[in-house]
Amino acid sequence: MCAAFRVAASLIRVLYHVAAGSVLGVARVLFAAANERCLRCMSQAALGRSVTGTFCGDLLVGAMAQSWRVLMQGLTSLVFLCARADEYVRPPPSPLVLTAHDKPAAHPQQVHISTVGSDRMRISWVTDDRNAPSVVEYGKSRGNYTVSTTGGHATYRYFFYKSGAIHHVTIGPLSPSTTYHYRCGKAGDEFTLRTPPASLPIELVVIGDLGQTGWTASTLSHIGGADYDMLLLPGDLSYADTQQPLWDSFGRLVQPLASARPWMVTEGNHEVEALPVVGFAPFVAYNARWRMPHDESGSASNLYYSFDMAGGAAHVVMLGSYAEFEKGSEQYAWLERDLAGVDRRKMPWLLVLLHAPWYNTNQAHQGEGEAMRAAMETLLYEARVDVVFSGHVHAYERFTRIYDNEADSRGPMFITIGDGGNREGLALEFLKDHKSAHMSVFREASFGHGRLRIVNETSAVWTWHRNDDECATVRDEVWLESLASPKLSKPTAGRHDEEL
Repeated sequence: MCAAFRVAASLIRVLYHVAAGSVLGVARVLFAAANERCLRCMSQAALGRSVTGTFCGDLLVGAMAQSWRVLMQGLTSLVFLCARADEYVRPPPSPLVLTAHDKPAAHPQQVHISTVGSDRMRISWVTDDRNAPSVVEYGKSRGNYTVSTTGGHATYRYFFYKSGAIHHVTIGPLSPSTTYHYRCGKAGDEFTLRTPPASLPIELVVIGDLGQTGWTASTLSHIGGADYDMLLLPGDLSYADTQQPLWDSFGRLVQPLASARPWMVTEGNHEVEALPVVGFAPFVAYNARWRMPHDESGSASNLYYSFDMAGGAAHVVMLGSYAEFEKGSEQYAWLERDLAGVDRRKMPWLLVLLHAPWYNTNQAHQGEGEAMRAAMETLLYEARVDVVFSGHVHAYERFTRIYDNEADSRGPMFITIGDGGNREGLALEFLKDHKSAHMSVFREASFGHGRLRIVNETSAVWTWHRNDDECATVRDEVWLESLASPKLSKPTAGRHDEEL
């Protein structure tokens, strides 16, 4: 029986790549549209919002949506179970994981932290009670809060949705590599954070296109299973896509990790949420909820900024793929100023994160980062950026060092890490005849996360961890040498587990 399904699956793959590709493409669009509608109905019902206006109607819609989901999951699982053993492909992600809030209105939720300068942290959270105080109490021992700091809050509207109070409080000065216990709003739970180290080594988690599915939960579990100092996310956080309650659900989902270590993020296309016809500006929810230290880095926009870490041993630049980036734009001028202020003799590591990849051999999102690459790549090359991380493509891919479409030992290493677990599934098809294929060192369409451990002023190690259900399996590893060091590596497109 399984052999028959294997033959059918193979036939589908063949048809997809030849004449019937267009027909299957239409079918995929229809399925995606129907599935999206079902997911919307399910999410509304799960969040306590009526879809039809009546209980019985909602019950019927929910049952239909659930039946559709089970049917599609069953068919998908059958095809993937019958795949050949050496074809490692992941099935589409599970449906949305909606994290409910069942606490009092003044109870802090969606707590997350971010770095501000060298010795401060911004604590952000939401309360349904819009009159709850914006105050953080903290100290070095449990329940003993020796310092209290106040901040402010804001709300926003989106159609009929009105957010809770979104609080932001900056605390500090704080000691490096130190554990603090804190409480938000003089109510609710106690949280624990650890500040990043003031010198190397430092360990970073890098993950993009996270979403909130079963695969997302798996990724977060694997991340939390090993220690780290900071998380970097190059865009596409909640996949709310105008469904504002999903921002709340996402904040609750990531709270266990995001409240304990700083999360530094930049925007992706799913954060735009612009509806100009009805007057909704882009990035309203993102800017309100995920405030980053742009003011401190001289940026006029929350969509791009920079910060130092490890006592100035590393500088991280977060670029905005969906803010204007052409020469003459504010972002371009800011990037010029920011990179000009980086002294590589004192700051041996320079990292850049952005959403849409500049180099990509996956069939998905081909060419979408090209305009930004053409505008900004020379700035990064002249500053001798060590690594450029991106997301957007739902797969993992690592290139050798590149500049202007050629392998170059003085160029950055480019890594796509858009495999956090989002609801759109994986980008399964890589193009073997792509013009950049010879520079693509390792690529795989699987969910997972990456870790960059900067060991000292000259050496760092990057590992990519595939989500194998019970553990995060290291599938790719490479040692890097800082481009600030006198010795420069040779351009290579060799095997994984090498030194660059």
